[in-house]
Amino acid sequence: QVDLKPLREATIAVPTPKISEKRKADEADASKDLKKAKLETKALKAKRPGFTDERYNETSYYVENGLRKVYPYYFTFTTFTKGRWVGEKILEVFAREFRAHPAEEYERCIRAGTLTVNYQKVDVDYRLRHNDLLANVVHRHEVPVTSEPITVIHMDEDVVVVNKPASIPVHPCGRYRHNTVVFILAKEYNLKNLRTIHRLDRLTSGILLFGRTPKKARQMEHQIRNRQGFAKYPHGISTIFIEMDCRRWRSVPDWPPDASLLGPQCDLAGEVHKQYVCRVEGEFPEEEVVCSEPIEVVSYKIGVCKVSEKGKDCVTRFKRLSYNGKSSVVLCKPQTGRMHQIRVHLQYLGYPVVNDPLYNHVVFGPEKGKGGNIGKTDQELVRDLISIHNAENWLGMDGDSEMSLFKPKLDMEERVLNNDKDGSSPSSTPGLGEEEQQQQQEQSLKVTVGTQTGSEPPDSSFTNDKMTVDPHCYECKVKYRDPKPSDLVMYLHAWRYCGPGWEYETPLPAWAASDWTEEDR
Repeated sequence: QVDLKPLREATIAVPTPKISEKRKADEADASKDLKKAKLETKALKAKRPGFTDERYNETSYYVENGLRKVYPYYFTFTTFTKGRWVGEKILEVFAREFRAHPAEEYERCIRAGTLTVNYQKVDVDYRLRHNDLLANVVHRHEVPVTSEPITVIHMDEDVVVVNKPASIPVHPCGRYRHNTVVFILAKEYNLKNLRTIHRLDRLTSGILLFGRTPKKARQMEHQIRNRQGFAKYPHGISTIFIEMDCRRWRSVPDWPPDASLLGPQCDLAGEVHKQYVCRVEGEFPEEEVVCSEPIEVVSYKIGVCKVSEKGKDCVTRFKRLSYNGKSSVVLCKPQTGRMHQIRVHLQYLGYPVVNDPLYNHVVFGPEKGKGGNIGKTDQELVRDLISIHNAENWLGMDGDSEMSLFKPKLDMEERVLNNDKDGSSPSSTPGLGEEEQQQQQEQSLKVTVGTQTGSEPPDSSFTNDKMTVDPHCYECKVKYRDPKPSDLVMYLHAWRYCGPGWEYETPLPAWAASDWTEEDR
């Protein structure tokens, strides 16, 4: 203890100020609120958080131009102060760590009291302390996804199995929240608090499994995650082991000896088997190809990987199913579960997925990364990917909050004029005829804002009364062009998952037909 009073100054007894009962109550309430906020935040960050009806009711959907869209809504982002932020000014931290908006916008939010510390308004020079809870209220706009419905393949008391359309993320991430499989199933199918057993990339369609009980979810997740070795195929086909080098392709002659091998062969050695179907560029070899090149994550932030000796071991087996003269349909059997494994291995082999916006691009070099030849450092690759995204708007597809998928087209004044004239959605341009307007008004009477927590469908068209506009929201000041529904599809589909005592399969997509051509898109 250090006595800070002057040495020769007489000690004067200073009465302790009395704290009013109101202040005690306020401080107690603030403490309770902070504790509650911490518990809520930890729950939301848990692996299987579940969501309350209050979360589901934040907003609702509407369908327009073949897209599922979300009415903008207010949302509070929360985070606890990280160790490296302690002692720094709040404005400097937000300007550096959260670059989705300029520093001026964060300064406005701090002064307006929408960006708070422990739910209290602070000055822009406030220095962060340990355990400070930061909360930022934003007017949130979500990216549209396909309006193609999620179909339930199987449902019992333990599991729910669905066929996920391309473009819809599995769970909330980045710019997606309500436009996710988890929220759509809860809001439109009344299937709430599902536990994710595995995941699919946003642009990948197909089989998706959820557990309805923690025990079943853990059991099946363990089966899928800890799959080991390879099964021995029937009819005398020998096992092919991991030591195979993709650069020296080794084929299995006359595979398969019987077409039935492409059918259910799941109860083999009690293992889990996954089968995907994709359409790749060029004429894929007729014989089975096994790629065992290790894969390294170049950047988690933008979600990009490459073949690298420093990567993790992984193996994928490929077998051509058909060839139409320009592209091939290929059966893919991943033996491991690395990020973007099938797409990266196909890129390495020189047969990228036809419409893969990331791995079928010259940003990986003139040969698009074939044979691992990229010709640039990881830093240069990431830099070029971000630069190309700014021009072409295709990166950040798995939910990077700092990357917007669509270009702004119209300013606020033109946007308001358009809304006043034709009542159209702020993210689309076509007007509505009298008959369509009448249908829209009838629909708006049937669907109430934020009540889609049972089996209520989304609005069939945009309803202006449900649209909220915030004068300080950047997203409200621009107009985004809609993607075409065909732009939201990648020709990679999770076709069949099977394991000990269970097997699930989806119908094959239209692009997997042997006689399909680009004109059929």
